Amino acid sequence: MEYIITFTWDEEASVWIAASNDIPGLVLESGSFDALLERKRFAVSELLSLNAS
Repeated sequence: MEYIITFTWDEEASVWIAASNDIPGLVLESGSFDALLERKRFAVSELLSLNAS
């Protein structure tokens, strides 16, 4: 299955934001894009598992 995750830079807060309409509950932020990608890896699998219950 394919999921779309949108990454945006919030200039005012100086953070990257990851969100998805395909994965309920996925909203993450980090000052580092690399750190956000790492957090996303763990959050997506956990949220998909929780949402399947």
